[in-house]
Amino acid sequence: MTVCVAIAVNDCLVFAADSASSLVSTDQSTGASTIMNVYAHGDKVFNLHKKLPISAMTCGMGNIGAESIGTIAKDLRRRLCGDRPEWRIDPANYTIEEVAAKARQVIFEERYASLAPAPPAPHSLEFWVGGYGSTISDGHQVWKVRIENGVCPPPELHVDFGGTGLLVGGQPAPVMRLVLGIDPAAPQVLQKAGMASPDANSVANCLRNGLEAQLVMPTMPVRDAIELADYLVDVTKRFFRFLPGADIVGGDTDIAVVTKYEGFKWIRRKHFYPSNLNPLETGHA
Repeated sequence: MTVCVAIAVNDCLVFAADSASSLVSTDQSTGASTIMNVYAHGDKVFNLHKKLPISAMTCGMGNIGAESIGTIAKDLRRRLCGDRPEWRIDPANYTIEEVAAKARQVIFEERYASLAPAPPAPHSLEFWVGGYGSTISDGHQVWKVRIENGVCPPPELHVDFGGTGLLVGGQPAPVMRLVLGIDPAAPQVLQKAGMASPDANSVANCLRNGLEAQLVMPTMPVRDAIELADYLVDVTKRFFRFLPGADIVGGDTDIAVVTKYEGFKWIRRKHFYPSNLNPLETGHA
């Protein structure tokens, strides 16, 4: 369980996520899931290439088999930076779509497809890839690799060249309530109250269009986009802190930004040890 947020504006792309990692037990006979524990130090924001402006974030399943998504992301990075021609990214000629396709190959075709038996439904995993391709002047893109109950379509484009906007994965309800003025479950609530499905969707869309608060402006400075992403993750963490049940969103907030000329920069990130034991590393850009 998690929340991950992407803010796309003219000057940058920001990825931010919490650190809660839920240990879930699923009854094979009924499909019912129980949260056994929630760890506070999961890694969900990644640098996919040491020298290129490419970032990633994840939500949903925290592991595939014995490997965490963080470990799998590092394996993908090793391949993208390596010498094998079928995996290596050519800095002079690559696209974010190409990186997303390679991510799908590692995550789904290699790791997920090798599971026996497959995880019981329901389950899902989202792996967002964003940044700038070799033609930097085209602007940034965001693609999403999505696995849902064993099905993984080709990567989906969510932000086209230089597009702007807000993307939320994992537990989007608190952010959607704040920004859109309506919970994503509103159509289902209206249907349970007796409203026909087309009418329920129409009412929900009308409310969204009339209540949406435009927090993301295309011309936002980089610092403000970073602070907005941080704020939206924090809102979600605090919402689940007071909501009855496990704190399925929480822990530290990791934030990375990708810009056209500065490339990938960590704004805030966790370390294995306290800062006084990491004299040569910082948790920010």
